[in-house]
Amino acid sequence: MKIVIAGAGIGGLITALSLEAAGFTDITVAERTPEIRGLGVGVNLLPHAVRELTELGVADRIAALGVEPGTLSYYNRHGQPIWSESRGRDAGYAWPQLSVHRGRLQLELRDLVEERLGDVIRLGHRLVDLREGVDGRPGATAVFELTDGSRTELSGDLVIAADGIHSAARKLFYPDEGEPVWSGLTLWRGTALVDPLLDGRTMVMVGDAEQKFVAYPLSGPLEDGRQRLNFIAERRGGGSPSADWNRQVERGPIAEIFEGWRYDWLDIPAVIAGAEELLEYPMVDRDAIPQWVFGRVVLLGDAAHAMYPNGSNGGSQATLDARTLAYELATAPSIDAALVAYEGARRPATARLLELTRQTGPERVMQIAYERAPDGFVDVHDVIPREELESIAAEYKIAAGFHPEQLNARSSFTARAGGGATDGSAVAGAS
Repeated sequence: MKIVIAGAGIGGLITALSLEAAGFTDITVAERTPEIRGLGVGVNLLPHAVRELTELGVADRIAALGVEPGTLSYYNRHGQPIWSESRGRDAGYAWPQLSVHRGRLQLELRDLVEERLGDVIRLGHRLVDLREGVDGRPGATAVFELTDGSRTELSGDLVIAADGIHSAARKLFYPDEGEPVWSGLTLWRGTALVDPLLDGRTMVMVGDAEQKFVAYPLSGPLEDGRQRLNFIAERRGGGSPSADWNRQVERGPIAEIFEGWRYDWLDIPAVIAGAEELLEYPMVDRDAIPQWVFGRVVLLGDAAHAMYPNGSNGGSQATLDARTLAYELATAPSIDAALVAYEGARRPATARLLELTRQTGPERVMQIAYERAPDGFVDVHDVIPREELESIAAEYKIAAGFHPEQLNARSSFTARAGGGATDGSAVAGAS
């Protein structure tokens, strides 16, 4: 089978690795940028994604890039604790959660693709059109514009569009969709070198739906004892839905927005003011769509289901897409049957997750605390019963596919073309 992947982001590269592991090696990855520069800030790979990376045999290399968080804690804007839970192996998972720099992750995945598949990445290829059929037989042809303005075509039995939230492929199938939907929130993302936050392995979220600060470590202690902290400062109002996602902004004005958010365990204005760089992003997503498969073209990752970062699930869901698609292609009786099964497994699950992220996902506990006690509280359980907090956390894990019992019991997506599932038990619809 000949496969073309449009996009060499996290989703496209993990798709290439997943297909290779499933026995497919005639793969070309076409990337629009002339260079993979490893841009971005921090991302979290949740245990359901790390399970897939482990089964691909790449988790150790990715784990070496970052930190394995053990706790996630939510606070109100007064610095009072709302909810705290263990994460990764500390929570009983068989696999860890990993916090890594997105750019370093992308570069490592690129290296792994080149090691396993050879020189298959084509840079400077911007997708501009798609056509059905290849020489009178089932398949698809992707048309790309090169950096010099000329055009070239790549044909295959299957074209996988993993070309991100501004997917050219999706726009061809949904030409009237318009731009991504802006939430009204603006994010300022950056990294800073700070003294270890709490125990050095804790993710924190502070604030509510109007203004929030998220931080988690990307490294262990460095030579001077500090660690690299990834952070997201967020506020409703201001900004623009069309902002350049790599736009650098001044630190001082953003630090001032959080003046007063100083606690004995975290000085938020100081972290922002000390950022190595500060990038402004609109908080956007896309509405769920009724179809991902169009003949022999299929959407994957953000091209299919871009969602808010609430719950830290974008990269993880792209990983599940990649592994599910590879599994179905390896075990289904035909390519077309595989694509039907893939969409049936992944589209409803991600549509439900999109709905939950628009309700702020597990971060909803912060808004509930604000609505019920805007001036703070003595004991959070006077405001939100423990059972309600536990229910919100469990609901999101179940919808996202990483509730501990659910994930630990789920059968594997590992399969080889012609050989079926390696343990004979993988379920096509599992997510």
